[in-house]
Formats: sequence, C-alpha cells, structure tokens
Amino acid sequence: MSDATLHATDQNPDDFAVQIADQVESFLVAVTEIAKGDEPESAVPFLLLEVSQLLLAGGRLGAHEDIVPDERYEPDPGPEPDVDELRENLARLLDPVDVYSEVFDPYEPRKAPVPARISDDLTDVITDLRHGMVHYRAGRTTEALWWWQFSYFSNWGSTASATLRALQSVLAHVRLNQPLAELDGLDTDQDMGDDTLEIEAGRVMAEEIAGPLGLRPAK
Repeated sequence: MSDATLHATDQNPDDFAVQIADQVESFLVAVTEIAKGDEPESAVPFLLLEVSQLLLAGGRLGAHEDIVPDERYEPDPGPEPDVDELRENLARLLDPVDVYSEVFDPYEPRKAPVPARISDDLTDVITDLRHGMVHYRAGRTTEALWWWQFSYFSNWGSTASATLRALQSVLAHVRLNQPLAELDGLDTDQDMGDDTLEIEAGRVMAEEIAGPLGLRPAK
C-alpha cells in the first residue's frame, strides 16, 4: 500500500478534509461513469444529483475560513490528465440540450446571456477537482483544500452552479411537459458554424428560462 493510500485511510472519517475529498472523488467517479452512456435516459437526472452534491462540498469550502497552504509555492502536481474524450462523450450524450444560456456575473448590470455547454462546464470542473485530488493523494492535504477552496471561488463554483441551473431547467421542461419546441426543431445537420449553433440554441434557452417569470425579450 502506498504512503498516499495509508495517509487517506488513516484519517478520521469525520475530518473536514476527508469529507470534502470523499465528495470530490464521488463526483469524479460518477460523472466518468455517466459519460460512458450506458444509461442515456438517466444522464440528466443523475448529473443533476451529482452536481447538487458537489455544490454542497463547495458551499462548505466557501463558508470555511481561508485555508492557508503549508508552502509559499504550489508543488508541481504533474501534467493535467486529458479530458477531451470525456468532453466528447458528454456532448454526444447531452445533445441537443448541451448548449444553454448563461450570465457570468449576476451582479454586473446589462450583461447579455452567452452560450455555454454543459459538457464543457463539467470537464472544466473535473479538471479543477482532479488537480486538487493529486495533492490530496500525495498527502498534501492542506494544499488540496487550499486549491479546492481557491478554485471554487475563482472557477468551478460558478461553473457548477450554472450547470446545475441548466440541468434543472431541462428536467423541469420534461417533468412539466413544456417541450423546447424551437430547440427540438433546430437542425444540427445544417451547414452552420459552431458559434452560430451555440448562439441560436442559447437564444432559445434564454427565452424558455425567461418564460415562467413573465419576461420576454424585446421584439
């Protein structure tokens, strides 16, 4: 058994670091399994559940006092694992609801929604989480917690939150029998650029999300 494994298994299961690491590891394993596409009809609800649980860990990191790393400079965790195959699998699995509309910062006025992809977001989050997991498995617990907390505020927290809202919206349209008529009719086989497709799908999602609130885009 490696030193890193001994370090992980010898810790108190009630320890904050162990609990956060367990939630991170659970998310990494679950999303990787979902991306295999064995149960495509359950992909959206399963992802909704996993992202929700991950954001609980994020909320705990956010509410925690600032974590100070042991060393001034971050130890080199080595090369980042490639996530292209995972991203492509998720994109195929989630098509045609992969593209959605998002506002990056709700406190910045007059910011227009921009198109985003759930598959991109999930792999972006996974990259951040894996980075911290390398430190954790190497026994650098404080470094791992610092990275997860820092990247929660700087990237993966807002990214996961936006993804959760998109997944919840998709599931709500299904359960409430409110089909995305325009999006269903969007011909993805047309010879249009990827940017054009994203913008159009993003516009449709923006209208659908605004609808229940009685908000309509200007004519």
